[in-house]
Amino acid sequence: MTIRAVMAGVSLLVAAVSAPVFAEGRLAQLYAPRAPEGSAFIRVLQAGEKSLSVQVGRNAPQKLEAGTRASAYNVVESGKSVELRIGDAVVGSLNPPAGSYQSVLLDNGKLVVLNDQSAGDDALKAELRFYNLVSDCPTAALAVENGPALFTDVAVNTSQARAINPVKASLSASCVMANSQTLELPPLQPGDHYALFLTGSASQPTLHGELSRTAPFTR
Repeated sequence: MTIRAVMAGVSLLVAAVSAPVFAEGRLAQLYAPRAPEGSAFIRVLQAGEKSLSVQVGRNAPQKLEAGTRASAYNVVESGKSVELRIGDAVVGSLNPPAGSYQSVLLDNGKLVVLNDQSAGDDALKAELRFYNLVSDCPTAALAVENGPALFTDVAVNTSQARAINPVKASLSASCVMANSQTLELPPLQPGDHYALFLTGSASQPTLHGELSRTAPFTR
């Protein structure tokens, strides 16, 4: 038997095995419970380096590992008070409007709510959102390395977003006169939402990126 014949047999075997698995995955997505109309979406951010357990409303707790900046978005009922827990303590509550996306940051014991509404609905593009979480950085910026600025004048504990074509790029952030390290964008797909977080200090800013996600909705 030739090598070509062996490889053809292997390809057929892989296809036969993969097809049911792929179909099962697609069916699981198709019949997974969907968030009710008018729901709101909330996630928790952290600028520090600790490992935290966070819980939004009745959703399952999520663990933020050290260095992780954001939990998944949690589906909650809009127009009703939603408790936020960090560890075993209730740190506050929110009353999110229908259809809203919000990130919540605990800053010096106070809840800071950031509006994460999408920059657009072009399904062929990805979205970048840049957060300035450096307490002593009055305005931050993000630019393509040796290229144009993507975001400018981003105030402390705020964010800006824009739609982009999914391309490879190296990015760096700046605060006053100091620059962060360079961060390579991962391969993004149309419809992806990628968050970039500036943390650290104004003299030593650090840039970190994470793909945004939504926790599975359960009834």
